Amino acid sequence: MAAEMFDKNFETFYISKEESNSPLISEVIRVGKRFKELDLSDTIVSLRYGKRVLINTDYVNFGELKQKDFLEIVDYDPLKKLLLTIGVKEPRVETPVHWLIHHARDEVNAVIQINDLKLAGQLEKKLPITEKEFPVESLEMAKEILRNLRNSKRVVIKNQGVLFVAGSIKEAEDLILKTLEELK
Repeated sequence: MAAEMFDKNFETFYISKEESNSPLISEVIRVGKRFKELDLSDTIVSLRYGKRVLINTDYVNFGELKQKDFLEIVDYDPLKKLLLTIGVKEPRVETPVHWLIHHARDEVNAVIQINDLKLAGQLEKKLPITEKEFPVESLEMAKEILRNLRNSKRVVIKNQGVLFVAGSIKEAEDLILKTLEELK
């Protein structure tokens, strides 16, 4: 099931409605252009930025991201389901799960999620896969993914896509390219 089919089950409050000025944006845009050639358009990248998380927004084609297509997530309260952000656009529904992954695992500085059912199907026998389906923004989904990340940096999210974690954007990019190469 594609992520855009889910309603957001959290509230977003903006500290500022100005574009993020994170120095990491240019690196994500570079990766997006590289992935455009690989036809991985529905991709979410989040990077730890101090205590914040930088993440792309909306459902803009990943290969065509601009500075305005990013949010800085300042804080997230999973119990109250409140997201505190800086940026212009609305967050993607998967944003809370990315926040939770970054804050549960100190060694994770980059999370890349590719929402592609075909790719997930090709990898579900080779990688750990989430057993249960939960709302994509839920604490339960984050727990299910984190449980699978104990022994792998790659997890298939059942009926959604594949999630990769790494210490840097370059390491995550290399991991994805290696994974795609293994499918050939």
